[in-house]
Amino acid sequence: MATLSFKPKTVTSQLLAVLPDRARDVLISRYGLGSKPEKMTLEAIGKKYRITRERVRQVENYALAGIRKSDDFLKAKECFSELEEVIDSLGGVVSEDELLNTVSKDKSIQNQVHFLLVLGDTFTKKKEDTEFGHRWYVDEDLAENVQTALRNLYSGLSDDDLIPESEMLSTFLDEVKNLNQKYRNEEILMRWLSLSKGLGKNPLGEWGLSASSNVKAKGMRDYAYLAIKRHGSPMHFTEVAKSIAELFKRKAHVATCHNELIKDARFVLVGRGLYALTEWGYTSGVVKEVIKDFLSENGPLTREEIIDLVRKERYVKDNTILVNLQDSSTFKKDKQGRYTLA
Repeated sequence: MATLSFKPKTVTSQLLAVLPDRARDVLISRYGLGSKPEKMTLEAIGKKYRITRERVRQVENYALAGIRKSDDFLKAKECFSELEEVIDSLGGVVSEDELLNTVSKDKSIQNQVHFLLVLGDTFTKKKEDTEFGHRWYVDEDLAENVQTALRNLYSGLSDDDLIPESEMLSTFLDEVKNLNQKYRNEEILMRWLSLSKGLGKNPLGEWGLSASSNVKAKGMRDYAYLAIKRHGSPMHFTEVAKSIAELFKRKAHVATCHNELIKDARFVLVGRGLYALTEWGYTSGVVKEVIKDFLSENGPLTREEIIDLVRKERYVKDNTILVNLQDSSTFKKDKQGRYTLA
């Protein structure tokens, strides 16, 4: 929380006092500077004064210009400088919400500060677009460098990528290595990451594309994927359900979890009730189909080689593999005792 040495409401009241009544009332209504923090739209103000929305906008712009030309505006120079320092301490480019919340949790005071930011000729606001949210800055070059770095991070990810936070911060640090050293710390990097609408963090603290189901987890399948991925090895469906409840505080009925795992191509059954992630290289199918795939790919194999390969794909006993090899309609032995497809 940033503590200001001045009272925003006092400063705005002094600045508004230089205006005619209607111009002052338009600004108070537009920016929520009255006794209540609610802001009025151009249309609502227009109805109040029986003028068009465009005329209200003209009055607003006239009023802002009038304040900037006043002696009181010059007297408030130190207040604007202090707000510049706050923005700089937050990283030089910061989301509007975070900036205002840093100054105060009180909505009325936030409105006063927002009004001062709009008035100050050193502050620039970029409105929300498809890439970033509302943000404020003073240094145009710094803002552009940060935005370019965020675009580079975004473009380097696919829908399936999940990056540990420490790795994401390290990669981001490389992207901004030419910026002033005072900005290159974890707190500011995290603040910059929050500017991007394309990047997001899942409930396990891993970063990826915000639109990805791995980040924006919605249903049981997404939570199951994250649980198994975090575990790092195949899990029984009962353990998956338990993990979902523990990690995400979500109710996960065992039977429902099992049904969802069966339906999703991201998971593959590798043993009795055991599921792995397809992206780990496991293939779908029963043991016999797995053996057939290995023989088709590698040619004749010994019993030991088949057991070794299948055990890497399936959590089954050796005897289960041997029983499948005895199917003479599917497999046969050559003169060297190696198995081939019949």
